[in-house]
Amino acid sequence: MGVIDPENTRIPARKLTANALRNLAPAVDKLDASPDLVLYHGSDPIPEYNNPNLVPGMYPKLFPYGIGGFEDPERMTPISFDKQAEYYFNLPDREFRYHYSYLFVVLNMVQRRKSHLHTHFTVKSTHFRKVAQSLTSLSFETIADVSEIIESERSTKSLNAEQKKALDLLRYVNTVAEKVPGSYAAKISARAGIRSFFSYFGLAHLFFTFNPSPVHSPIFQVMYGDTTVDLSSRFPTVPSSNERVRRLVHDPVAAADFFDFAVKALFEHLLGWNFKERRSTETGGIFGRIRAFYGSTE
Repeated sequence: MGVIDPENTRIPARKLTANALRNLAPAVDKLDASPDLVLYHGSDPIPEYNNPNLVPGMYPKLFPYGIGGFEDPERMTPISFDKQAEYYFNLPDREFRYHYSYLFVVLNMVQRRKSHLHTHFTVKSTHFRKVAQSLTSLSFETIADVSEIIESERSTKSLNAEQKKALDLLRYVNTVAEKVPGSYAAKISARAGIRSFFSYFGLAHLFFTFNPSPVHSPIFQVMYGDTTVDLSSRFPTVPSSNERVRRLVHDPVAAADFFDFAVKALFEHLLGWNFKERRSTETGGIFGRIRAFYGSTE
């Protein structure tokens, strides 16, 4: 038997505490002598890799049968963590994309895996000893001096041997984090890619920022699942502004799908780019035939 006091005024706190403890104890009239709540604990942390029970255990509402976890060795066709996470977001049942924390937890796991994976590819066993020796041999003064030189944009040609080691170490750290989306090293890699395009194709003739707004787009309302919006109409009727904002916050996956759709539609129908063949169409677009382009997202 439990107690309830919506106003929290008539039942003393000690009675609530005693009742909660009583509910944890096994009932006398039941055959099962286990308490209502059992918390398991151990000295070893739960592994994140190759553990198909991890995510279903974290989200029993999304995995009510406890199956469908990631990296399941019993799955006949292996599938990567990224692809399976993307598949769950595209299910007709949108519980995965509507969950308040699942999206962020999975994204965090993907980012850590990309960082770990790229570290594995970058730090080879033949270079490990050299890197370890550089880390232990550098002094604080040397690292501080090199940091000041880089910050003031002075020439690095006059660096001594110890300072060159520190500079190489900084470059190595950028390389390790290069594959992590949104990292500073990823931005450096994008800038290097743009410069390489300039070296090969020449200076770009057009710079523009494309910022499609899902809040004001009837197409996003359809992607969200609103079947009342008629896209064949010249001026489709859409919900109120407050409802459109609520939908954007409620379904960020649909917003990402809308952005991807808008970018591809712009390049295909306005600029004449064939994504399948990875080249410009025969007729081109409003600026003629495109030889190459480079784009990045914020």
